[in-house]
Amino acid sequence: MSEAEAARGYDIAQILQALPHRYPLLLVDKVIDLRVDEEIHAVKAVSFNEQFFQGHFPGRPIMPGVLQIEALAQAAGILAMETLQLAGSGKLVYFMAIEEAKFRAPVEPGCLLDLRVGFVQKRARVCKFWGKASVEDKVTCEVQFTAMVADGPNAG
Repeated sequence: MSEAEAARGYDIAQILQALPHRYPLLLVDKVIDLRVDEEIHAVKAVSFNEQFFQGHFPGRPIMPGVLQIEALAQAAGILAMETLQLAGSGKLVYFMAIEEAKFRAPVEPGCLLDLRVGFVQKRARVCKFWGKASVEDKVTCEVQFTAMVADGPNAG
């Protein structure tokens, strides 16, 4: 196994290099394990200070399901960038489709949201992923989604 294929993690500085997202929409805090061509395990520390908790819902703060899917998609973006060797290319990974989304349990402030994403299908420009979010081994969200690799806004 080459060094590129070996399991590895990312700290926040490496995540900021891999993803174009920034606060308040950066939803991956740490990559625990990344296996090129296979899958990624990342986490989002869910804090009461998140902007969305102000209105979703007052008195019972719950992370919106669409943001759980976005967190999974961001983890998938890191996996795709590494697998397809796109770092520094100016390419971005964009949603194309979200399928079979199921929400199983609420995500509340103070938890670590585990994000696990893997490939269902992989091509040079289009990839399909499975994703599963959980808190303390209790599944909160399951989804399949498709993303495409395209030029970023500064491509010329």
